[in-house]
Amino acid sequence: MLVFIVALSTKFLKPTTTMITTKAMAFLHRRGKSQSTSIPKKQQRVRDHGFDNYMEVEKKTRKVIKFYSLILSQHNQTLPVSRLDTIARRIGFKQYEAGAFILKFPHIFQVYEHPVQRILYCRLTRKAFQQMDQEHDALLAQIPDAVTRLRKLLMMSNTGRLRLEHVRIARAEFGLPDDFEFSVILKHPNFFRLFDAEETRNKYIEIVERDANMAFCAIEGVREREYREKGIDAEDVRFSFIVNFPPGFKIGKYYRIAVWKWQRLPYWSPYEDVSGYDLRSLEAQKRMEKRAVATIHELLSLTVEKKITLERIAHFRMSMNLPKKLKEFLLQHQGIFYISTRGNQGKLHTVFLREAYRKGELLEPNSLYTARRKLAELVLLSPRKANVDRELVSYRRDTEDDEMGRVRRESAEDDFVGIGNVGRPGEGEDESNLDPDSDVGSDYTD
Repeated sequence: MLVFIVALSTKFLKPTTTMITTKAMAFLHRRGKSQSTSIPKKQQRVRDHGFDNYMEVEKKTRKVIKFYSLILSQHNQTLPVSRLDTIARRIGFKQYEAGAFILKFPHIFQVYEHPVQRILYCRLTRKAFQQMDQEHDALLAQIPDAVTRLRKLLMMSNTGRLRLEHVRIARAEFGLPDDFEFSVILKHPNFFRLFDAEETRNKYIEIVERDANMAFCAIEGVREREYREKGIDAEDVRFSFIVNFPPGFKIGKYYRIAVWKWQRLPYWSPYEDVSGYDLRSLEAQKRMEKRAVATIHELLSLTVEKKITLERIAHFRMSMNLPKKLKEFLLQHQGIFYISTRGNQGKLHTVFLREAYRKGELLEPNSLYTARRKLAELVLLSPRKANVDRELVSYRRDTEDDEMGRVRRESAEDDFVGIGNVGRPGEGEDESNLDPDSDVGSDYTD
């Protein structure tokens, strides 16, 4: 009987044990899948106030640039205040908003009364003109660097060509002048070629010849510096990126392991032609994903301010093999890039290169960046300070006028006294000290 009960128990408990084991394996499989060493695809964006504050100032600066460009397009570079609202609607200002806007920035816009017409006009201040001249000079001085940036940009393209319109839209980010089609492309026929496509009738820029000496990414220089200064293991730094997660970003144990494995993953250079590789394998897809990170990193490194809008990166997506969902892809690597939605009411996404900034300031500024930040400084100056400066100027002017008036009066009195004392003895003495009975000077009385 005991043997029968044991055999019966074994017979009925065996499937139950198998079921429990299957559920446990499924649970462990799901748990292991959530703790995978691959970086999660969807990440919640963590704000970094340093970059967001930078974009708040950029938003004001962008509106100021639109407005003073409108003033500069007018006759004599002045605009009547009566026509202010009507003309400002062209650049998106609401009714009665333009007048309040120019009063917020007295260091850039000046309202004055016309001496003849007796009506109010608006013009740019002397400080604003100085900033514009400084930016213009810096833009012209770095045209050789702009030629190098454009060459590297074309070398990252699959076909070695880019649409002229896409480059024109992003010309300010890459430090190209407004007339770059003539001052950069046509003036350097040994580097660039401009042609019309037969299929689409669009203009394209094509590189004449690829230079192997220029196929050097900015991250490679950073790796070499990290290796020499910090003595990091060569195997760890060979394919790695500088990762600085934003404050408040949660980094778990398995996420840290995934990032460590991703850092050691080899990839193809953005300047390397990958058309001959078989990209169907899982390993090749992983390499292409990391190559896309390196491409966006290099794209940001070529900009003047190490930032560019997400919408302008999307213009180069097809020619540089970038993913379709760029925002999700960049959020997957928040330690390398930062996306700010400040500016233009959240409709604009600006991508920053995190390693190039510290506390909202560029670590290695250039002359063009410095000139553009001058305008931001004028935007941030308080209107109260402008009123104080105006009062100081008025006070100095009144003081100078009083001083000049006093000098003129003293000069006039000295001249009058000198004329009255000509030929008299004791010149310069008081007339009360002279003898009234004396006949000296009778020649003048006759």
